Amino acid sequence: MPRKCQLTGKGTRFGNNVSHSHRKTRRTFKANVQKKRIFLPEEGRFITLNLSTRALRTLQKKGLAAMMKDLK
Repeated sequence: MPRKCQLTGKGTRFGNNVSHSHRKTRRTFKANVQKKRIFLPEEGRFITLNLSTRALRTLQKKGLAAMMKDLK
């Protein structure tokens, strides 16, 4: 499963671990991506999407059709 949200495009970020002595080593911040089945009432079927948890919250509030319209 790729660590990228299929609706928002949120993916892996990069940064630094900073120790007490301020030494910096590279690290990754991985997106919290979950695989979810979502029902499309227009087509009468389910689709499976990899969504970030932030996108899931927005999806519950707005709905898939409104969210797709905002992204375009």
